[in-house]
Amino acid sequence: MTEYGRGPGSQPWHPEDPLYGDQGYAGQQYAAQQQQVQQPPYGQQHYPGQQQYGWDPSQDTGGPYAAQPGAVPYTEQHTGQYPVGHTVEQADHYGHTDPYPPQHQEQVPQQQTAYVGEQRTAEAEPADDRISLFDDPAEDQAVPAGTDEEAGEAEPAGERKRGRGRTKNPKKRRSGTACLLVAVVLVGGVGGLGYLGYDYWQANFGPAPDFDGEGTGQVQVVIPKGSSLTQMGQILEKNGVVKSARAFAEAADKSAKGKGIQPGTYSLRKEMSAQAAIAMMSDNTNFLTFGEGTRAVDVYAAIDKKLDLKPGTTKDVAKDQAKNLGLPDWANDDPKIKDPLEGFLFPSQYNAGKGTKPEDILRQMVARAKDNYAQQDLDGKAKELGLKSPMQLVTVASLVQAEGVTHDDFRKMARVVYNRLKPTNTETNGKLQFDSTFNYLKNQSKINIGTAEIHSDQDPYNTYVHKGLPPGPIGNPGMVALQAAMDPEQGDWYYFVSIDGKTQFATTLAEHDKLVREFNDSQKKKKQG
Repeated sequence: MTEYGRGPGSQPWHPEDPLYGDQGYAGQQYAAQQQQVQQPPYGQQHYPGQQQYGWDPSQDTGGPYAAQPGAVPYTEQHTGQYPVGHTVEQADHYGHTDPYPPQHQEQVPQQQTAYVGEQRTAEAEPADDRISLFDDPAEDQAVPAGTDEEAGEAEPAGERKRGRGRTKNPKKRRSGTACLLVAVVLVGGVGGLGYLGYDYWQANFGPAPDFDGEGTGQVQVVIPKGSSLTQMGQILEKNGVVKSARAFAEAADKSAKGKGIQPGTYSLRKEMSAQAAIAMMSDNTNFLTFGEGTRAVDVYAAIDKKLDLKPGTTKDVAKDQAKNLGLPDWANDDPKIKDPLEGFLFPSQYNAGKGTKPEDILRQMVARAKDNYAQQDLDGKAKELGLKSPMQLVTVASLVQAEGVTHDDFRKMARVVYNRLKPTNTETNGKLQFDSTFNYLKNQSKINIGTAEIHSDQDPYNTYVHKGLPPGPIGNPGMVALQAAMDPEQGDWYYFVSIDGKTQFATTLAEHDKLVREFNDSQKKKKQG
């Protein structure tokens, strides 16, 4: 490399360069009219990144930079390849005004910067792809000249603007839609919390919603056994009797009568105040209560007495209207059944206020039994246990209810029934031999029945004479007895004897006879004491 960045080869003529025309190694001088060749000789090639420098003769003061002999002055008749004033990028050797061009150095590729006036923008710098949630894409453009932002935040000339043409420290604007969305969410959240807070306060500390007055119309409501005051209130609210369960529970808790409300079926009115509902439900003169195992004849007699009817009135109604009281299709499958409603007068409490008719009470009782039976798979269980129909399953439940002393006896008692019904039974040879069936037949409740008396009656309900189950139920069982009949306990028992309120079970006749002697001794002691 030679000084001024020129190569050792010959250089093309330039009229303003006093050093131009260097003879080169061969001492040759080129004329001003010499045309530029397409492929310059060795040493003239310009490589990418190499910067060329020209010379201003008006600043030449001699010395080492004085014009050399042989320089040809610039004339208007210059006939170079490019017209006067034409500029070609990376080919113009004369456009610089620096009188002292720096020595040529190997150029390291750098980021190219385009100059526009006194502002520079980085052409090679990658765009800022980061997007703020609140940026408005329209605001990411360069701010036009003359705006308030440009006037208020002027930059020094030549300072690099980074990003997508943004000014220094640009003012970020929030998107109107985003701000509106945030505002709506905040307002909605505050409003929702306020509503929930008010609703919570109203539900727990405010006055409970309640109706006024005695109500209108009529609706039957069933209160299951074991229901709390709150659960009762929920049932009444669901049936439209009271406005809120809390109003009923609070009123019942404060009332002595409310605490005495019993499970059962009630005929109430729609939209009653809590106090009115409690008064009606706690009035014992308006209700009849029947225990588990109550026979149909006892139900009829109680209704007649409650409604001040002639004895036998309700029994006649039951006989005449049995088919119109809502019995299930599988009921009454044996013509030998004494009473078609036996087993379907569900034990509970029922409304029997002024103006109530006997058929109304009977219909309520049948409906309760039908609903409870429908919740059980009676048909499937009957087949599983070797019975002919759901009616026989209800009959077994009635036997368990009548013979069992406590609920703890029921499942074992049911197993005794099924064991005696087996064809392989050699202890009783297929006969139940229950006193309860003979007592039902005679409408009595005796403990000691003589053998002669038992064998003198050949009625189908006499299980000492006839094998198998009686034609129908011998009472109205509760749900515990029914479930015991559906799920008997496993065992080989064929006998049982109740001694002092506790039932003892035996598998052989010898064990049974021993229990009978214990029973007789207990009875003697009671008589003597």
